[in-house]
Amino acid sequence: MEPDDVDQVRRAFAEAVNMPPAQLERWLQRDESREVGWVDGEPKHGAGGKESVGHASGRRIVSIKRKKKAELTADDLAHMRKVVGYVHRHLAQRPDGDVSRTRWRYSLMNWGHDPLKQA
Repeated sequence: MEPDDVDQVRRAFAEAVNMPPAQLERWLQRDESREVGWVDGEPKHGAGGKESVGHASGRRIVSIKRKKKAELTADDLAHMRKVVGYVHRHLAQRPDGDVSRTRWRYSLMNWGHDPLKQA
């Protein structure tokens, strides 16, 4: 991948992921984080069982955010693009009303984006 492409992916990722690693790690420990998302192609309901795709992504995001540019692998960059796409698609599906305690918000937070966080 060309250096300009890497920089573009990094910028888009930095805009999409607005939670610092420590905040995201704390969030991923909460029950609300474990209760949302998809497992094996089905919506996850409840804290038990397998880890959701979004929860696993959150752990990967923490790792990526702690790396230096030179340490990023092709797999990291591919995941960063996936995160950007997910966040953009999910933001476009914002429900009406107060979203502070919704599965929609919690799912986004698993992917490193808190829609209530001020820019």
